Amino acid sequence: MDAVVILSAREQEYLLGAIEAAVKVRDLRQFFLWTQGQLQALLPHQLMLCVQLDGAGTLLRAEPIHAGLLDAVALRVLTHPLEGLAPRLAALFKDSERLPAITGAGRRAGDAALRQFRRPLQQLGLDHLVVHGSGAIAGTSTLFALCGWQAAPTERHAYFLSLLLPHLHLALLRVAAAEVVAGKGAVSPSAAVFLARPLSMREREILGWVREGKSNFEVGLILGISAVTVKNHLQRIYRALGVSNRTHALARCLSLQLLDAMDG
Repeated sequence: MDAVVILSAREQEYLLGAIEAAVKVRDLRQFFLWTQGQLQALLPHQLMLCVQLDGAGTLLRAEPIHAGLLDAVALRVLTHPLEGLAPRLAALFKDSERLPAITGAGRRAGDAALRQFRRPLQQLGLDHLVVHGSGAIAGTSTLFALCGWQAAPTERHAYFLSLLLPHLHLALLRVAAAEVVAGKGAVSPSAAVFLARPLSMREREILGWVREGKSNFEVGLILGISAVTVKNHLQRIYRALGVSNRTHALARCLSLQLLDAMDG
């Protein structure tokens, strides 16, 4: 049985302030200000990696929230759809019963499994991490990795993250929903890091016809190529998007607003 955690009067004040601020979060800017503001009193981290997955476990979003600017190398290490920390953490902790997990003091389940992530984080100047996630809820799940601690985090920090997890989960979903409603016509810089490479014009054409419900044979007739060639293009598209089939490819394009970009 876990030990009972008693919050000090100041910690209770910080917790209430963080929860009250979470209710107002509606967009990515507000999410950034919240995580870099009120949350820091209880969870003094440098970077929060926010991950959202669909019901099949496909990565929909990997948003690194950091006070500074991250270069291309750091973005790749953190958010590459195949090799980044985001999909690796999501795969490791698809069973939410193993969470929360920490790399600091204590023997909480998952500590040993997190050691593999410390070296790439250290190379980015972000040692240690605390991880928690929602598990599958109504066809989606979220995971949050708080990286970069001046001192090794403790189980008390994991407890604070557990208390704030529902608010992080809902806030991130509200941000995603607001972006879909906004219907931006271009791929945002944060969305671009999901792509292993840019899609070619031909691949974008094929995705456009797939969105219209056309089969490989029908797409081939429209574009003057064989169904086999269409299939080969789709396989390359899946690799670029980090998905395994056309349904997931369309879902990923919707999440990244690629379909809107194609229309523009």
